[in-house]
Amino acid sequence: MTRKVSRRMRELKGKVEKKAYEPLEALNLLKETATAKFQESAEVHIRLGIDPKYTDQQIRTTVALPKGTGQVIRVAVVARGEKVAEATNAGADIAGSEELIDEIAKGMMDFDLLIATPDMMPKVARLGRVLGPRGLMPSPKGGSVTTDLAGAIAEFKAGKLEFRADRTGIVHISFGKADFSAEDLLVNLKAFQECVDRNRPSGAKGRYWRSVFVSSTMGPAIEVDVNALRDLKIEAAA
Repeated sequence: MTRKVSRRMRELKGKVEKKAYEPLEALNLLKETATAKFQESAEVHIRLGIDPKYTDQQIRTTVALPKGTGQVIRVAVVARGEKVAEATNAGADIAGSEELIDEIAKGMMDFDLLIATPDMMPKVARLGRVLGPRGLMPSPKGGSVTTDLAGAIAEFKAGKLEFRADRTGIVHISFGKADFSAEDLLVNLKAFQECVDRNRPSGAKGRYWRSVFVSSTMGPAIEVDVNALRDLKIEAAA
């Protein structure tokens, strides 16, 4: 069955040429095609030359977006003893121990990010089936398993994001809101590109970057010139 494309989307797609745009030009076009009745996010989708089924071709890490995400991040923390109060004082939206784990196991998902202290991870591990599919399982690589709760909470609320390649080798993240200036979106996009390059898996051979597309939440995909993005120098994104 062919999916029907709305008149709105047909008109927006008509504004996008089948070419790779210069980064700033692509982001200005993203803003122009963000015409939904709600505040859309700016999304980037990068296809990499990796096969994540091999452990040496996986990428999972965090990026700090200099201009923030434009989103309110609800942080939950699983800790023990004094660390629970420490998390609450540091700005965690939810904090607890075994009782919080039980609530999550029963379906409570009123958070966007879960941070855990290392000593609680054996207990958090049983939530794998609940958290795994949603990408919410804490991980040391992602910075969400830590004893520095105050630092982690502050960083994630300020614009730090965890990301990973999906099983097809594509990385997706939201890197701001469509009402950000194109220049601020570019700073965030450049920071993300540099992070992906710094964390190139050891097993990635040959051509690493295959394609980069940006879009608003409800807008058409816009291809970005990969080489132009990688060659771009932005002091604020360093």
